[in-house]
Amino acid sequence: MDLILWRHADAQDGEPDMDRPLTNKGRKQAERMAAWLNAHLPKDTRILASPAKRTRETADALGRDYKTDLLLAPGAEAAHLLAAVGWPDASGAVLVVGHQPTLGEAASLLLFGETRGLSIKKGGVLWLTNRVRGEMPQTVIKAAMTAEML
Repeated sequence: MDLILWRHADAQDGEPDMDRPLTNKGRKQAERMAAWLNAHLPKDTRILASPAKRTRETADALGRDYKTDLLLAPGAEAAHLLAAVGWPDASGAVLVVGHQPTLGEAASLLLFGETRGLSIKKGGVLWLTNRVRGEMPQTVIKAAMTAEML
């Protein structure tokens, strides 16, 4: 399976946290990354997003259908994210639009077997896949991209 972790783009400060919209910079970041993702994602990619406004606005830039999941809301646990996507047994590709530190913690669990201080830049993507070599499961980084690189 492919797991694409997309951190929401730059958002306004304020309260309540779930209602914070993207900034103008954030909308541009989301549009650039969405264009790159749309050029690379399989057509049947399953897309999940946090119900927070900033993640929905980021996901909206893709122009594809997605579902929101409370297990991806701010403060979610990395293990819950991995369970929501069905890692590593689901087939195909799953794109998650979410938050730090959850995305970084999920990535570090897959890459290092423990949570570490791994951060994905606002509007950035980390694309992971899994495979088995011999009898050893492996997590492979397929791409790491920021909106500023595009």
